[in-house]
Amino acid sequence: MTTTLPDADRMDALANPYAGIVLDNLSRPYPYASHHVETSPADRPSPQELHPAFYTSFDWHSCVHMSWLGVTLLGHGLDAGLDARLRAALAANLTPKNLAAEGAYLLSYPSWERPYGWAWLVRLAASAAASEDGQAREWGAALDPLVDVVAGLVADWTAKAEFPVRHGLHTNTAFGLGLMLDAFRSLGREKAAALCERAALRWFKHDAGWPGGWEMSGQDFLSAGLSEADLMARVLGPDAFASWFAAFLPELAPDARILVPYTVTDESDGYLAHLNGLNLTRAGQLIRIGQALRRAESVDAGPIAAVVEAAVPPLLEKGLASVQTHEFMSSHWLASFAWDALASAATRDLG
Repeated sequence: MTTTLPDADRMDALANPYAGIVLDNLSRPYPYASHHVETSPADRPSPQELHPAFYTSFDWHSCVHMSWLGVTLLGHGLDAGLDARLRAALAANLTPKNLAAEGAYLLSYPSWERPYGWAWLVRLAASAAASEDGQAREWGAALDPLVDVVAGLVADWTAKAEFPVRHGLHTNTAFGLGLMLDAFRSLGREKAAALCERAALRWFKHDAGWPGGWEMSGQDFLSAGLSEADLMARVLGPDAFASWFAAFLPELAPDARILVPYTVTDESDGYLAHLNGLNLTRAGQLIRIGQALRRAESVDAGPIAAVVEAAVPPLLEKGLASVQTHEFMSSHWLASFAWDALASAATRDLG
């Protein structure tokens, strides 16, 4: 049974301040971390020339997932003026012309933003397409050609990559695959979803004994182990996943380092600030992992599910406290991960 918890009310309460964060990001062209590979002294375009749809929010992928958050917030009772401003900002960026330029860039640089930026782009398209808001669905239609581009890039990537990337930063394979798998499924892209499933099984099905005590490194915003488990919960059936998880993180204890919140010592340090996001991403991942464990029938996963679920509230509260800040090294991305965790919390499975 899926029950709406008070977290849903908290989402509505946070919708307006988070929309303000999105608007601040979409109106900030600088500072911008451009990752464009220059091919000559003359090849020095501005961020807006390179990325007319996603040229703010410090970098491309952050602009993409801030746009995702903006689209998602439209259904949460925003104040009228805020709603109008948010729509105007999104509409100015998500035009067919701008998005065509983004698609051409992805095709010209086929390993660029792989897989993190790809994943948020497809998630943006899926959320827009599934929206009850007519304007958001128009943006979803404009984004559809980019979904074609990413699906093709995923096919090429998964065919040639022998090993996954297992650290806790943007190029983490499991995190990107998980977001893309959900998005492709939502969009009815069965072939692309199947590619993600096969890659996940090839890369991760036989993993066991993950060294959770070695996490986290000093600038992770993802738990490599929990990202992998979150992906496999999407791919395996409940019983198979419960067995896999027991072997992957055996004897998981409440005080395990992989479950403990972390504190950032310098919010202005962009890499140290990643640990705020780590608290949020782990909270969302543990909620979904707990849901999958609770659905197992032939495996007694109740005790380990309880350990997993008990770790969520401290992580979530610690992470949420870091979101509303004037420090741009945090504010250009954390709200997206907070909303993702809250969305999972609001519909968690109580069994």
